[in-house]
Amino acid sequence: MASLNYLNKNPRKKKKHYNFSKLLRQRPLLRGVCLKVFTMSPKKPNSAKRKVAKVKLSTGQRTRVYIPGQGHTLQEHSVVFLRGGRVKDLPGVHLHMVRGLGDFTGPERFTRTQARSKYGLPKPKKS
Repeated sequence: MASLNYLNKNPRKKKKHYNFSKLLRQRPLLRGVCLKVFTMSPKKPNSAKRKVAKVKLSTGQRTRVYIPGQGHTLQEHSVVFLRGGRVKDLPGVHLHMVRGLGDFTGPERFTRTQARSKYGLPKPKKS
């Protein structure tokens, strides 16, 4: 426990909040170009093949970005838009792609009725 005299001379400093979405530079979305599309395996204890892309941002930086949803048609030179949000079991992946913007539409293998905006899907037609 620090003494009162010590705290008077050296007040406690607030912790700086470190935010990996600094790549976004206070923007809601950021444009990028795919350099490479590949899969990664997650950290222990999970096992899968997570779809990831290496992207060059419009700010000039390069980073890895998670590809959400089921199925995609992304390849090299595809233009994509990114939002914040890390993937907990993939080290170094701190951004998500946004479906329905740029070249990232592609197949979603089932018809969603909820959370469609996340995956850029139209409202299903009632039959």
